[in-house]
Amino acid sequence: MSDRPVILVVAAADAEAEAYRGYCLKSVAAAYDVVLITSEEPTWEVPYLLDCVVVPDPTDQAALSDAGRSLAERHDLAGVFTWTEWYLVPVARLARRLGLPTTAPEAMQACRNKATSRMLFARHGVPSAASVSVRTRGEAKAAAERIGYPVVLKPSAHAASIGVIRADNPQQLASAYEFAAQAARAGSENTSVLVEEYLDGPEVSVECVTHHGETTVVALTRKTVSAPPFFEELAHSVDAADPLLDVVAPAARAAIRALGITDGVCHVEMRLVDGRPRLVEVNGRIAGDMIGHLVRLATGIDLPRAAADIACDRAPDLTPTRSSAAAIHLLYPHASGTVRRLDSDGVRPQWLERIHFQHRAGDQVLLPADGGTMFTARLGYLITTAPTGTLARARAEQAARRLHIDITPRTADEPSLGRAA
Repeated sequence: MSDRPVILVVAAADAEAEAYRGYCLKSVAAAYDVVLITSEEPTWEVPYLLDCVVVPDPTDQAALSDAGRSLAERHDLAGVFTWTEWYLVPVARLARRLGLPTTAPEAMQACRNKATSRMLFARHGVPSAASVSVRTRGEAKAAAERIGYPVVLKPSAHAASIGVIRADNPQQLASAYEFAAQAARAGSENTSVLVEEYLDGPEVSVECVTHHGETTVVALTRKTVSAPPFFEELAHSVDAADPLLDVVAPAARAAIRALGITDGVCHVEMRLVDGRPRLVEVNGRIAGDMIGHLVRLATGIDLPRAAADIACDRAPDLTPTRSSAAAIHLLYPHASGTVRRLDSDGVRPQWLERIHFQHRAGDQVLLPADGGTMFTARLGYLITTAPTGTLARARAEQAARRLHIDITPRTADEPSLGRAA
């Protein structure tokens, strides 16, 4: 029998879980015996697992609690956590029911509900954006007129920029509201739409670790997003020596305090308006898009291990062991359609850390402008390293230009997705 602590991880199972979250499970399994609750029979996860229970829908609190209790009966669990956005509240409730360390479920709910977040930011003096929760097109129009154009419309409880769109005038508002409302209706926690002040400035995120109420700002991520009206994330970079860290750290800590988060890893999104941070949202989990991996490449700090340690009420080691930079370039097609070719030229300089393609010839891809999402549009990603963030971003763009991407644009009568015949 192993003498290592046993930790319960609740994680989504999807086609790209290994590509985007495999590094998290590998890191945690290096220090802990891992038992898993997931929505499908594990495949690539098996070498890292001590035990597993499959729950078709881990957001089903009763089913999740039953699975957690069954694992607790078989193993002496030291902690439980998740890196999956949709599971934050159910997992916090599970931890409380099992008597394990956790941030309060109410704080996780405040993270998930962007309207609640805005209210708490305002109450605690955290710089944010004017925001109004609406449920009809008429309410959205009235809110936009009060706030002033341009405005951003978004689902109150979604993630990954799904359903987020900008409207620059009343003529654009109706279609923008329908776009956001359609995504909101697909949610189970809250189906309202937010109409918000547009924060005009560069977007960044702050990667934070909180233990017993004390927050350490670990890294800053500079972000590249698509042109309006959508907010697709196209690239990220992390530089251990980024001078903006000192500028954004106080606002990130204040936002985490305002929401009542006491323990865990957070991904705090903000924009710099006239050089000053304004909060977009706080995600109570490790960032997606391999940002946690970029943090480790740039600083040596292991965020998944830190999250596991905190879940087991252990102080995480946040000592930087390197000072470098890394960048990820997220690959998107120029148009919706059918992939005809997607590969690299075979040249792999040492600074090209990895390339991942999540589509192949014959697959159909659909951009947000045509009704798609990040999940239907993205082709994959590549990661580069360098001494500075500027050079890491330049290398990523250079590597992306060398890829072979051939898309046959879709026709008006080709709405379906999946494998082409």
